Amino acid sequence: MPTRDFSVQLLSWFDRHGRTDLPWQHNPTPYRVWVSEIMLQQTQVASVIDYYTRFMQRFPDVATLASASLDDVLHLWTGLGYYARARNLHRAAQTICEQHQGEFPADLAAVEALPGIGKSTAGAILALAFNQRQPILDGNVKRVLARYFAVDGWPGQAAVEKELWHWAEQLTPSARVAHYTQAIMDLGATLCTPKNPACDICPVRAKCQALAQSEVARYPNPKPRKALPVRHCAMLMITNTAGEVLLEQRPPVGIWGGLWSFPECEPQTDWRGWLAGQLNLQVEHAHAWSRVRHTFSHFHLEIQPIHVIARVSDRAVMEGGTRVWYNSAHPDARGFAAPVKRLLDELRAQQQGVQ
Repeated sequence: MPTRDFSVQLLSWFDRHGRTDLPWQHNPTPYRVWVSEIMLQQTQVASVIDYYTRFMQRFPDVATLASASLDDVLHLWTGLGYYARARNLHRAAQTICEQHQGEFPADLAAVEALPGIGKSTAGAILALAFNQRQPILDGNVKRVLARYFAVDGWPGQAAVEKELWHWAEQLTPSARVAHYTQAIMDLGATLCTPKNPACDICPVRAKCQALAQSEVARYPNPKPRKALPVRHCAMLMITNTAGEVLLEQRPPVGIWGGLWSFPECEPQTDWRGWLAGQLNLQVEHAHAWSRVRHTFSHFHLEIQPIHVIARVSDRAVMEGGTRVWYNSAHPDARGFAAPVKRLLDELRAQQQGVQ
């Protein structure tokens, strides 16, 4: 099947309708492109723009990012989700400074070796920042190719993904690679959308096999449905008489790794006894709030927030490297998961008498 027409038509469309004014498209250095590609993993452009702008103001280059504390990095990531991306970004910046003299590598294998960078992200960085001929296969591109070539099966399956990589390689031109890469991502994001695609104005509709079959909605095949399990925890929002709230830093790996959160226990735990035994805190008043559900990719987390007003004895476990009494009225730079940040904001509003 001839493939040259695809890139010619797509680039012609991009020259008239493509997105060319996104923040990372101005001065597209490897560092700026890299940060944008990590932020855009599983996150839409509209959600990323403000985060990206603030991140670049605080960390304008790889050396600044590498020398920053993880807390500073996670603080600017708060609310963006998938926090392993931020931890990997920080580690990769340190690796670039230690192993590549502070210069982002221009070799595919070296880029893929950096923490948090897979084959498609590496290809996108090298194509957009170095104009190297590297194919990409992010979610938008998978959808475009699955429809254009009527590729059956869920793209998460190895055989299906292998076929899509074949077509991605075949279609990628030798010239204007950076524009082509942006164009095919734009096509998936703006026209070849998951629902209600704008096939009537698609620049490559003439040879789209899914459209020819009148079965665009069929491709790509959805991921097989599986009921997500539900996990439960109680979050103890412990405040002292000064109105400060006790926070703990989570372990560096795992869910919300490195972020700050409330002490947690199983819902059925005798948490009053746990507070007395582990922290030497005496409960003066406690009130359970409405449950909060947070959904991860593999499970739902059912959170039971409990506001505890505690009396701090002289023998109480106080601040340490992973525990702090936090004044939410004068916040400092710490990283929080979205549900924890919302609970902190609600707690601060209650303390200030805001309904």
